[in-house]
Amino acid sequence: MRTLRCAAAVEAASLALLLANLLTVHTEVVTSLGGPVHGTAYLIAVLAVRQASADRAARWQAWIPGIGGLLAVRRLGRIPARG
Repeated sequence: MRTLRCAAAVEAASLALLLANLLTVHTEVVTSLGGPVHGTAYLIAVLAVRQASADRAARWQAWIPGIGGLLAVRRLGRIPARG
């Protein structure tokens, strides 16, 4: 669950950074570094949700770019842990 929380935060923050860069100065260095960071965090969040829970709604929420990981973390926090 820690991996999911971290990936979700990085995913949301990197998307915010990319959008802010797009709307302001549009620096190519920020885009070149931020894009792969965002994409990697997105994929890690999707895979972490898949591994953490069998909840179908959380798995679908994780596929929403930018905020999906945060939505999945919120949903999984409400569901009692398995085991």
